[in-house]
Amino acid sequence: MREEENRRAVQESERTRLLQRDAEWATASSEGRDIERILSFWTDDAVVLPPGLPAVVGKTALRQYVEGSLQIPGFRITWASTDVTFSPDGNLAYMLGRNAVTMNAPDGASVTTEGRAVTIWRRERDGEWRCALDIWNADPAAKQPVLESPPLGGGYDVPRNPSTMSETSRCRGGGI
Repeated sequence: MREEENRRAVQESERTRLLQRDAEWATASSEGRDIERILSFWTDDAVVLPPGLPAVVGKTALRQYVEGSLQIPGFRITWASTDVTFSPDGNLAYMLGRNAVTMNAPDGASVTTEGRAVTIWRRERDGEWRCALDIWNADPAAKQPVLESPPLGGGYDVPRNPSTMSETSRCRGGGI
């Protein structure tokens, strides 16, 4: 019983540590000034899967992606992760979160897209948690029905606003 209590205490401590690290990353990304700090939260082999774009793999590609995101007029990102689930060995964890990406529309008005995200974190050899996989999408439109199962023949026909998708896909930067 003592061993189980110990395991739970360690896991709760790691949960708090991981949520704090994610909050630090969100702050650095929201401020958008220190690209090196933003990049430091990803593993060297991280994969970011932005909606509507090819995978962004590795630090060199992530640097370009972050720099491009920060150059979008009016760009700002915020997020908060809430749920943490650990692998049995405690070296991987996934988190669920909510995000908001803001940028200027073509007419200059500020537009915010809210979304949801899943990140997978890995405890690196130095003991630090870093994000290894980052994927997100925009919230479903309020007026669109949610299908519980695909229609016969498979797949969904999901209406999309191409301008919103391209703007959203260029934005979050996998944490940024």
